[in-house]
Amino acid sequence: MAKEIKTDILIHATPEKVWAILTNFDDYPNWNPFIKSIQGDVKIGNKIIARIEPPKAKGMTFKPKVLVFDTNKEFRWIGHLLMPGLFDGEHTFQIIDNGNGTSTFIQSEKFKGILVPLFKKMLDNNTTNGFHEMNKKIKEKAEHQ
Repeated sequence: MAKEIKTDILIHATPEKVWAILTNFDDYPNWNPFIKSIQGDVKIGNKIIARIEPPKAKGMTFKPKVLVFDTNKEFRWIGHLLMPGLFDGEHTFQIIDNGNGTSTFIQSEKFKGILVPLFKKMLDNNTTNGFHEMNKKIKEKAEHQ
């Protein structure tokens, strides 16, 4: 079973500015309504510790593996619930340079595993809302700094 959530938002700021906010993990508790913390050495192949708190849902802390960390362009990880194959999430943050001083911020996640159908309602509502809330906040922060 598989499912994908994909959201995007236009930000009136350069990719460099958006990237600086996205990767300033120490500041997440101050502005990020969805991902409350990211800790560890964020490098390709490393495991980090992430805490997500979707709106109106129980938060969870997990240890995803960094797959991509491409400055000003993409940050991607894969996490597993208990063990690979049950409920795996590949989370991607992309920043597209629109070439006119604006950026498109894309946040998406591909879920795979036998437990995905059990979480469908939560993913459709809470997780998707969490993506939208984070997108709005990163836009506000980038445009008003």
